[in-house]
Amino acid sequence: MTWNIWWRFGPRWRERQPGILETLRRFTPDVIALQEVWGTEAGTQADELADALGLQAVFAAPSYPVAPESPENPDQEGVELGVALLSRWPITQYEAIAMPSRHRAWDPVVLRATVEHPAGPLPVLVACLEHATTYSDDRLAQAALLADLATDPATDGPCPSLAMGDLNAAADSAVLRPLREVLIDAWIAGGGAEDAVTLPSSHPSAPLEAGPELVDQRIDHIFYRPGHEDQLVNVESAMIAGEAVDGVFPSDHRAVVCDLRWHDR
Repeated sequence: MTWNIWWRFGPRWRERQPGILETLRRFTPDVIALQEVWGTEAGTQADELADALGLQAVFAAPSYPVAPESPENPDQEGVELGVALLSRWPITQYEAIAMPSRHRAWDPVVLRATVEHPAGPLPVLVACLEHATTYSDDRLAQAALLADLATDPATDGPCPSLAMGDLNAAADSAVLRPLREVLIDAWIAGGGAEDAVTLPSSHPSAPLEAGPELVDQRIDHIFYRPGHEDQLVNVESAMIAGEAVDGVFPSDHRAVVCDLRWHDR
């Protein structure tokens, strides 16, 4: 699963937390990439979710969008905004890698991790790319970095390599061309609906100012490549998650959930 869980933005952010947890419990994903995750000196949202679900968690910051310089409410004061990985299996290695960013005064990061899957090391990348469509040079450069990391020969092995996140670009966007050239879109491979949307304008707090390149598009993605040349990867299902729970939407984004199964030829 990959899901942008909307940090502490929007009204009633505390009331959204049970819905996030309920959604994760309902779908029971083994590996979860999260974006817009909050972190404080006392701990992170990823840690809280992992503790509640019996999972492992790692967190890396900063990520897009930058936390408000002038907090919108006291609960945002001094709170980091980052990306995270939750896993049913131990996370044996992880690091934060700075992404190209000529237009920002800070360095957004991609989280690179290795999960101890029962079949062997599972390489995972978690990222949120630049959201300002004006800065498409950065968006392209960041997508190219993800593609490069996901195809690093050092990640070859018994498991596919995964690149997941809020990539702030529609599936057919030129921004994602570097990824499409070397990786496989799990949504398409799994027969997901062509008209699927992960940033719907129907949400009560939809960021309509983001424009048609992002709103009412599938901008949250799971890409993969086989771990070696003789590996066959099947995407058995692809679905959208994150509907309202008890009348409250857990996030302004919907999650993408894909079931992958692989074997040697």
